[in-house]
Amino acid sequence: MVVAAGKGGATASPLTGSPVATTAQPGFLGSWLSRIPLPKWALIAVAVAVAVLLLLFLICIIKCCCGKKKPKKKERVSLHAVSSSTTASLVQPEMEDLERGTEQMGRGKLQYSLEYNFRAQELKVGVKQAAELKAMDSGGTSDPYVIVYLTSDTKKRYETKVYRKTLNPVFNESFTFQVPQAEVPESTLVMQMYDFNRFAKHHIIGEVRLPLANVSLQHVIEQWSDLVVASKVEEEQLGEICFSLRYVPSTGKLTVLILEAKKLKRMDSHGLSDPFVKVHLILNRKKWKKKKTSVKKNTLSPYFNEVFVFEVPFNQIQNVDVVISVWDHDKVTKNEPIGKLFLGCRATGNQLRHWSDMLSNPRRPLAQWHSLQPPDVVDKALGLKSHLKLPLYPR
Repeated sequence: MVVAAGKGGATASPLTGSPVATTAQPGFLGSWLSRIPLPKWALIAVAVAVAVLLLLFLICIIKCCCGKKKPKKKERVSLHAVSSSTTASLVQPEMEDLERGTEQMGRGKLQYSLEYNFRAQELKVGVKQAAELKAMDSGGTSDPYVIVYLTSDTKKRYETKVYRKTLNPVFNESFTFQVPQAEVPESTLVMQMYDFNRFAKHHIIGEVRLPLANVSLQHVIEQWSDLVVASKVEEEQLGEICFSLRYVPSTGKLTVLILEAKKLKRMDSHGLSDPFVKVHLILNRKKWKKKKTSVKKNTLSPYFNEVFVFEVPFNQIQNVDVVISVWDHDKVTKNEPIGKLFLGCRATGNQLRHWSDMLSNPRRPLAQWHSLQPPDVVDKALGLKSHLKLPLYPR
């Protein structure tokens, strides 16, 4: 029966376990892989390695393209937190600091002594010796000497002898200054070392500045100090004066009250002065009126409290200059000016401010301290000649 059915070709049921035929063609990748004589696990390992290499290559490309911008951003952030001065100091020191450091080196040192006599009110300065001075001459030596003075009286100066061709001179000279005890803390002792030159300007080697306020003068002092670069010549201190101004526009009365002065320049040989004050009025740059205080004997800090009243019409107040001058009285010789200042619309600084405050506050007295200036400087600013005297009017 089975054989007969087969011959008739009606139906045939496949045998169990027989393979099933297919007409689908194998893929290109599969056929290509089938040709590689490697096991499947080796092919997978190669594929993974290639993928890792491609990933690393992409990362390198990204870093090359974007890496230049990122450091700039970081640099801006890091420098933003650092001040410009600090950044500059990390790169290079200031040239002024380098020059100053170079100048300070190798100037030598000076030995000196100080002794103050409280009873006589005298300061005794001993210039002992110097060592390792800077060579100022072409032969590698110097011709040193020392100038000694106090800043409170720069005109009174002492000099040592000149010692030829040496960098280690021994002076052993002493000088005495008259300094009232109350004024000692306001003075500075200056000792300047110079190199002598017969045919040219003397060059300064260095100096020692010693503020007496920082020194205990209860006992004798002897010490060494390094010479440093000399300071610029200080302006001479002439003193200060306090006065008040008051103007009443309705009556045209200008009131000047001279109160006191302090730290005046020493004018007498004994270290004091006999000061008095002159008050001048200048109208349209022409001499007009003048009054003066009484004389205060033997003092550098006089107290006056003297008042002067001037008639100045309101229509002229803008054209008036008030000149305040302090003088040293002398019975034998001519009175000498210590210092001056002027107030008015042509003034500057504190003087102009004081004058403006007076005009802005009529009928109200306004007091203020002012520093005295050299008489010739004030006269030049006023357009006056110093040798011309103002006529004296009765008080």
